[in-house]
Amino acid sequence: MTKISNLLNTRAVRGAWCVTVVALMACGTKEAAGPLEPSGPTGRVRFVNLITDPARNPVNAILEKVPFGVNLGYTGSTPSSLPAPNTANYSAIYAGDRSLVLKKTADTTVTVANLTFNVAANTDVTVYAVGGTNGAAVTQFLTTDDNTSVAAGTTRLRIVNLSPAAGAVDVFITAPNADLSTATPVASGVAEPGSSTYVTTITPGTYQVRAVPAGTAPANRGASVVASIASISLASGAARTIVIADKAAGGGPSTAFLLTDQ
Repeated sequence: MTKISNLLNTRAVRGAWCVTVVALMACGTKEAAGPLEPSGPTGRVRFVNLITDPARNPVNAILEKVPFGVNLGYTGSTPSSLPAPNTANYSAIYAGDRSLVLKKTADTTVTVANLTFNVAANTDVTVYAVGGTNGAAVTQFLTTDDNTSVAAGTTRLRIVNLSPAAGAVDVFITAPNADLSTATPVASGVAEPGSSTYVTTITPGTYQVRAVPAGTAPANRGASVVASIASISLASGAARTIVIADKAAGGGPSTAFLLTDQ
């Protein structure tokens, strides 16, 4: 059995998100019994739209010929954006080489990008669609995500830098309005495109996120912030990804936003 995909998000076949069950494709739930259970190794996938071309946004995402997300604007992600009860952070899919087609929502005859990627068994991946400024090609950036259990009393955090305008950055997670000149970065020299290692020493609480150009002198950090989130709440036993990206049309000022991993 080849090129089989199985999005395991719903207890029953539901509207636009599932297609007719055929011999090689079905949609159901992880709890479903019988023929809706996967017959081979699976991983999980999430998609994030970072296409810096307003003329081609928003987009519809089609994963292995199954609708996966509709009307995804800049920084939009799926499957979390699907209608209830499909609002999971990731969707299960058979391991192997997979395809994701992006169509312009306003005119679905327009293909914005054809992305291909590999999902290993028992692995979570996030596919970011990137580029596209001024009509340029849309490409992808793939991360392998760690969603193993997080110890109580801590939060697991990672930085993904996809902002060419920002370049390599040092990232600080501090109490709101804390003095950056005396702060220690949680991630240093995070290149673009690139991601940091996971940080597992953060105590749950409310924090401010600020990124400065890598290597900025301590005294100059406060005046050199290139991307920030004024307030984030980090819960015990949770995992989060902070994404740094260009503005919607490309270039600076950069922006930052939070993804819920678990």
